[in-house]
Amino acid sequence: MHQFEIKNAYFDKLSRNPNLRWLGQNTNHLPLPEEVKQAISDAVVDDAIRLYAPPLGIEELRQLILADLGLNDLSVMVTDGAIEGLYHACRTLMRPGDHFITTDPGWQWPVRFADEAGATIDEIPIYDSAQNFKLTIEQLQDAVTDATRVVYLVDPNNPLGICYSPEEINDLAGICAEVGAYLIHDCTYRHFAYSHSLAALHYPERTITTYSFSKWLGLAGLRVGALVASADVIERFAAAPPNNLGSNVLSQRAAIAGLKVKARWFPHVLQVQRLNQSLIKAATCQIDGLITPIYPSNGNFMIIDVSAAGINPDALVQVLQREDIMIRQGGYHSQRFGGRFVKVSTTVPTEWVEAFCDALPAAVDMARGLNEVGQQF
Repeated sequence: MHQFEIKNAYFDKLSRNPNLRWLGQNTNHLPLPEEVKQAISDAVVDDAIRLYAPPLGIEELRQLILADLGLNDLSVMVTDGAIEGLYHACRTLMRPGDHFITTDPGWQWPVRFADEAGATIDEIPIYDSAQNFKLTIEQLQDAVTDATRVVYLVDPNNPLGICYSPEEINDLAGICAEVGAYLIHDCTYRHFAYSHSLAALHYPERTITTYSFSKWLGLAGLRVGALVASADVIERFAAAPPNNLGSNVLSQRAAIAGLKVKARWFPHVLQVQRLNQSLIKAATCQIDGLITPIYPSNGNFMIIDVSAAGINPDALVQVLQREDIMIRQGGYHSQRFGGRFVKVSTTVPTEWVEAFCDALPAAVDMARGLNEVGQQF
């Protein structure tokens, strides 16, 4: 069987398990605002879904996104999820021989998009407590060349949960400006950060900010996100977008409703996920060999380094799935460092996290003796 068939069957099986606790995809499983549910229903009842949306998105949504970011002088392209925006940006900007820089660990899909476009890839290692698990100014300065076309920065970093200071963002953006590179600032998790600085405030000409509704609002299955950039950059993206007939109307209506109630609704989500992080931290402290190197995390997830425990992250993932608990192996994010950690999502009911914490000691013991590990994705 082809690999893509095996992978699809793997996730199909997970999605059909009604008892599965989803602690592996950073998706938000806390209850949606009633206003969002009503907006979804209304989009069907009033036949809004029978029409194509405006090509760059419903105007109200575009303005609400800018207001949420505080980037009112820039422009917005609504996309079918932030990942489609990343795909479109990479394929529009990159040419064979161009240079693409990102971090390791990081999020791998834009790396693949750039690779498919013919770019040379530079994944700078950051899994090091001596540099606070961050891309340093010196590392980026040493890596850029005249061929550097795109620097891709996930901030807060997925999977690590680190976040860059305003000074660090300013300096990183300055290096991009020196060589004329585009800076893709992937801000998917910014709503969970204790503090977050937007690169577009320092380098608006060529910064592309991604925006996601999958994580903070919990619309992962509806696929709605956005790219935010200068009008000149958005004009380039608008020339041949994948969704040239507009993104999902139902999803956009839900996103509008979510942004309108965000100030009232989201603080509770933040409170729950930070409580969940504290429970995971306490549980790992009770098990020899497990550490949480970045705590608290600025994302809705945290990593657990299992290398000192002598276990394979894939084995721990497999054992926990037997308990209807899904977490993610580090290999999804890094070939170089993935054998050291697992990632656990925290925008979930606290009962799910408690089940994970209760199952963890026995799961670690069982993973130590697991010799045959099935393929993880």
